Amino acid sequence: MDVEAAIEDLKNRTLAAIPGEFARLVYLASTRDYNTGQYYHAGLAFQFTEEVARAALAACHQESFSRLLLTPLEELVKELDRYVHLTGTRPAEFFEAWKKVEPYRVTVPLDCDQLSAEFFFSNVRTALAISQTRQETGRDNRQCA
Repeated sequence: MDVEAAIEDLKNRTLAAIPGEFARLVYLASTRDYNTGQYYHAGLAFQFTEEVARAALAACHQESFSRLLLTPLEELVKELDRYVHLTGTRPAEFFEAWKKVEPYRVTVPLDCDQLSAEFFFSNVRTALAISQTRQETGRDNRQCA
């Protein structure tokens, strides 16, 4: 029951303030220690327990990832465009870095199967290419991918 309450708290207080599913996925992945795979959120740990906070973060991370995994490509492009705008980074710099470093790879939950992960990576690479092309050519983002 505490995990359910922590999930609701996380959704209502933290995630609701983050615009866009892609931005929420990046945020949730960033709460995970890359060396141990353990999630941490000081506010949730204080209000509940560290164990409950970890479980809530993992559940929300998996939920966010699953939503994006099933998102049609055109919607994924829109999510990515929104995220690029939120970062405040010049789009050209963003696309260059994301193509070279591929930081979206760390957004995948630890228990994700390889096929889903590769499908997600492929979709993000495609969305990046579409978004970059639109930025460079000045095409309207509402046109079909």
